[in-house]
Amino acid sequence: MSALCAAALIDRLVHHCHLVTIRGDSYRMRQHTDLRQTLHAPQDPEPTSRRRRARQEASTN
Repeated sequence: MSALCAAALIDRLVHHCHLVTIRGDSYRMRQHTDLRQTLHAPQDPEPTSRRRRARQEASTN
């Protein structure tokens, strides 16, 4: 489909429509941003060694 054909289709679709412009953050984009921050948060570098140290401290006490 060419750009000219797409423009003609869009023109026919919106000819009798009322267009509503909404400003502000969408819920979908906000959720995406929150998910991205959660996934890219700094991870615990050595969770296994931390567990070992906790076990060793518990066994010595």
